Amino acid sequence: MERETVKIYVQWGYEFLVSQGMNPYWAMIINTLVATVVVALLVTLLDIITRKVIVQVFKAFSNKTKTSFDDFLVKSNFPRFIAHFVPLGIVWWLLPILFEAYPSLQRALSIILELYLVVLCILVFRSILRTLNNYLRYSKESYSDKPLESYVQVLMIFAWGVGVFFFVNLLTGYSIKSLATLGAASAVLLLIFKDTILGFVASIQISVNDIVRIGDWITFSKYGADGYVTNINLATVKVQNFDNTYTTIPTYSLIADSFQNWRGMQDSPGRRIKRSLFIKQRSVKFLSSEEIENLKKIQLIKPYLEHRERDVNKYNRATEADKSLLINGRNQTNLGVFRKYADALLHENPAINKDMFLMVRHLPPTSEGIPIEIFCFSYDKRWENYEHIQADIFDHLIAAIPYFDLELHEVPSGSDLAKLTLKDTGETD
Repeated sequence: MERETVKIYVQWGYEFLVSQGMNPYWAMIINTLVATVVVALLVTLLDIITRKVIVQVFKAFSNKTKTSFDDFLVKSNFPRFIAHFVPLGIVWWLLPILFEAYPSLQRALSIILELYLVVLCILVFRSILRTLNNYLRYSKESYSDKPLESYVQVLMIFAWGVGVFFFVNLLTGYSIKSLATLGAASAVLLLIFKDTILGFVASIQISVNDIVRIGDWITFSKYGADGYVTNINLATVKVQNFDNTYTTIPTYSLIADSFQNWRGMQDSPGRRIKRSLFIKQRSVKFLSSEEIENLKKIQLIKPYLEHRERDVNKYNRATEADKSLLINGRNQTNLGVFRKYADALLHENPAINKDMFLMVRHLPPTSEGIPIEIFCFSYDKRWENYEHIQADIFDHLIAAIPYFDLELHEVPSGSDLAKLTLKDTGETD
């Protein structure tokens, strides 16, 4: 339908009302209102039909293609927004005809349509960004752990910023090309979006330096976060803690503050076990020949004891050491033998990675005793299994300590103090 044809119909309506004896002024107003209502109903109906047709065509097309990009386009409502351009174009085309007699109203409605067009373009742009975000995250494995949402948010802020400039230009007619205007606007934007800009910079640094990925286990004591990163956006990083609560961390804090990322452990061939047993110093002693023979019954250290005993006896004979006192010459201690036992136990354990660093070491004595530290790596890095492996090792070592005439240090409890009191007074339980 050509514009002149529509104009003829509108003019016919006006002439019909005048022929019925209506005042020309009121005839023009009523004719315009009736025409506007009819056009509005037709445009609304056309919008519904166009939207359904375009959406169905997109769905049918996406089902036949192998790529998933068009599927994400449908999910992001891209076809719906595109469909709105058809009725918008028709209204724009009819506007000069319907309101030819009202230039001021025509100009106002034209501005409203232009504002709507700006908003619609921004919504289409947003749907495309969301589509790219979802497509890269769920279809491209290399992008699944990248903070893509941060870039989407930055581009959307830029889009809305451009939209605001157009709004100002359309509503006030004030040119946005002035350098002074742009400078003032930039200063205001920097002030308003300070945190956003910092977050954007942090997102780039996080991505480029590969500091944090989605799926990483991080510990951030300052914010009480200890769990897996589920989302990284422009303003916050979302962490699901192990008690299923969520903690949000400002994105910039990942650059400004210190936190712990467990990805290195997860990617490595083992998870570290580093824990100490505290031995009472007064329980450490030299071993006599009889005690060494008794300890040879422990299969794990029998070869070591026999080899060590030959070396000690050879040295003592060469130096003619007086062995009437154990302190003379070389001697084995129960603590040294226990360390070798712990070392042999770790080497025999199939859950321990022998290709990684493994050591049982004697740390400087403290007021709580002598720390004997176990330092090794388990094959299994899953938290639950790791704790089971660690517990099994230390359960065994704690139970083995009495076999070496050693004692663990422990802060006295109420019952221990009560027994000492009874012993001092000569009373019994």
